[in-house]
Amino acid sequence: MTTATPGSTTAKGAPSTRRTLIGTGIGNAVEWYDWAIYATFAPYFAAQLFSNTDPTSAILSTLAIFAVGFVARPFGGFIFGWIGDRIGRKSSMTLAVGLAALGSLLIGISPTFGAVGAWASLLLLVARLIQGLAHGGELPSSQTYLSEMAPREKRGLWSTLIYTSGTVGILGGTLLGAVLSGVLSKADMAAWGWRIPFLIGAAFGLYALIMRARLKETDAFEHETVQERHEPIWPQIVRHRRQALQVIGLTVGLTVSYYIWGVVAPTYASTTLGMDRGEALWASSIALVVFIAVLPLWGRAADRFGRKPIMWASALGAAAMHYPMIWLLRDSPWQLTVSMSVMLFFIAGSAAIVPAVYAELFPTKIRTVGVGVPYSICVAVFGGTAPYLQQWLTGIGSAGLFNLYSVALLVVSAVVVLSVPETKGKDLSH
Repeated sequence: MTTATPGSTTAKGAPSTRRTLIGTGIGNAVEWYDWAIYATFAPYFAAQLFSNTDPTSAILSTLAIFAVGFVARPFGGFIFGWIGDRIGRKSSMTLAVGLAALGSLLIGISPTFGAVGAWASLLLLVARLIQGLAHGGELPSSQTYLSEMAPREKRGLWSTLIYTSGTVGILGGTLLGAVLSGVLSKADMAAWGWRIPFLIGAAFGLYALIMRARLKETDAFEHETVQERHEPIWPQIVRHRRQALQVIGLTVGLTVSYYIWGVVAPTYASTTLGMDRGEALWASSIALVVFIAVLPLWGRAADRFGRKPIMWASALGAAAMHYPMIWLLRDSPWQLTVSMSVMLFFIAGSAAIVPAVYAELFPTKIRTVGVGVPYSICVAVFGGTAPYLQQWLTGIGSAGLFNLYSVALLVVSAVVVLSVPETKGKDLSH
């Protein structure tokens, strides 16, 4: 008889493996799709949900709510982390994707500012807070689940599914934006076309919820005792504060660079550099395909050579290429394609394996919340404010300060890598 250790797979377990990858991946893709289309379609719905007397103010208000959504993420990280560590990874993941779908539905059916005044802006705020809670719980839950289900020797490769599926979601939203902007007039896009991606996100979210409800729980969680599951959370967080700080340090450079180069770059190119909106979205789509293609290469390299060399090369490479790519980026679609592709190539090194690294830093009984709280705080403080900060500093003629800020955070992440133990091949069953 063939036996399997926790996280391993056998031929008999192949259908379960496929279900694990599909259920985790599609839910994660939907979450990231929901999150990213807000930035992609912000120029279209800003004047619909805020006063259109000042277009610049409407855009800034829309981006401010984008940042406010991140404020909810630490609370989501704690709530869904608690659920993941006490009730189960599967339950946490399922609830998170359902909540995200609800947020998208609310935005998709939101009345306009002209119809209900400030209530439209308030409903947008509520929807973003709901999505913030959901996304704050999605990443730590899905990262932990996938890492615990993965074969130990392929955990780096398996962990690439998080950013692969997430970027597929972003790419889907970006391509949808390119198609809609090509077939609909600007007036139609502003009037009702922007609602389409949010309604699609709600529908796919329902499908992802059903898929996740059919997943099995991880062996690592099921092997825990009742006593271990009910130990107080906060004392454990305090005991693992060094690991929590390492999560923040490893995340800070990645989150700012990823959101700037992987999410809001086409919006920045069209609103600030004057690039055609449709062309910017197509250029961004090509770069995101490059990002997806190189993720498994970095994951395999981490399984062979270790986590630390890959994270080191990623952070320093992105820091070294930031200024050259900013210099290259002007008002041409090919420049946006090249600059995004180069930056995302290096960002992919860390993005590919941090889900595994985060999980390998913590014991089973606090793995989800231990990652979720510091990660969500970091993304809220740095990632959530990055688009707004970039727009504001550029608007007052201080874009150089933002570039310096971005590079400095990448250097911080590179330094923090030195303090992290090599976790390749670690047993996650305890």
